[in-house]
Amino acid sequence: MALSGGVDSAVAAARLVAAGEDVLAVHLRTGVTHDGESAGGARSCCGADDARDARAVAATLGIPFYVVDVAESFGRIIDDFVASYARGHTPIPCVACNSDVKFGRLREIAAGLGAETIATGHYARTAQGSGGRWRLLLAADERKDQTYMLHQLSQAQLASARFPLGDVVKDDVRLEARALGFGVADKPDSQELCFIPATGHKAFLRERAPEHVVAGAFVAEDGTSVGTHDGALGYTIGQRKGLPAVGEPRYVRHVDPATGRVEIAARRGLLESTAVADHMNWIDVPQPAAGTRLDALVRHRHAAPLHAAQLQVLAGGRVRVEYPEPVFALTPGQSLVAYAGGAVLCGGTLAAVGADADIGASPTGDAIAGGDLT
Repeated sequence: MALSGGVDSAVAAARLVAAGEDVLAVHLRTGVTHDGESAGGARSCCGADDARDARAVAATLGIPFYVVDVAESFGRIIDDFVASYARGHTPIPCVACNSDVKFGRLREIAAGLGAETIATGHYARTAQGSGGRWRLLLAADERKDQTYMLHQLSQAQLASARFPLGDVVKDDVRLEARALGFGVADKPDSQELCFIPATGHKAFLRERAPEHVVAGAFVAEDGTSVGTHDGALGYTIGQRKGLPAVGEPRYVRHVDPATGRVEIAARRGLLESTAVADHMNWIDVPQPAAGTRLDALVRHRHAAPLHAAQLQVLAGGRVRVEYPEPVFALTPGQSLVAYAGGAVLCGGTLAAVGADADIGASPTGDAIAGGDLT
């Protein structure tokens, strides 16, 4: 059991113990050392306070408790986070943490301890389909559903995954925690990236990659400069805060950290109907042939609404996404996750949007009727 120190994993562990399972608790030490209201504290999941809370839960349940150092693996995730921002993208390190650390490194640790499955406090469900493939299903509490963050799990990882909270709602989880006497019963949900200090992500990026801090201009739709900034690193598409006031509200439309150019536009200027995603992981079905078209519901930000879209599989495994209704602030670096029939069909990383998505996007192979897999 991956015991983070939060209420969700605490109740998940208690449910397994109550079911008669032989449970070993493992807390992952990522190398994050700061505590407080930002990273590593009440709003994240891997600071020193969290380790103490996790140990207390394990003691209450009477289960073995281990602390395992995964700083090296987690450090690679941080490096990728910085590199992605340096390309003008907006990454989601939690996705890689789930697949590479919580269900990657932890799976290796579990094997060494003789454990057969990995359990976490994520809100998600799994089931084995009629063809033998493991499915990743939406949680019963769709407000807390975390399948978006789990879309890169492999078939082997899903086969050994347990999500004890998949069929319950968050309010009931807190009630269970209080009934069990857990000190974390009213602990706030983790919301921030655990490795970002209180000074914020821009300051963190500047410290880790000062060579990419290039001052430049805010550029309006007509190409004119409407202000300056001291570094584009850390700006993200759709951002409104911190921009010059030029009539109606403006949002970041494009970021080029190498030149310092930050393009801004009115909301209508950030509406796009096409995108291309790469690093696709197909869950509900094997990867279709190039040229295949599928109808699906697509989410391109965590907790964002689902949008109807058609997926077109491209050569090399990439996917072109076409939206019948334009979508606001499609952001390279963010995950794009497609759902069909209440399950994750596939997921990947947004690589290009709008006109950039049309470059080199010609598929090969015969198309089939959309909607066959929904």
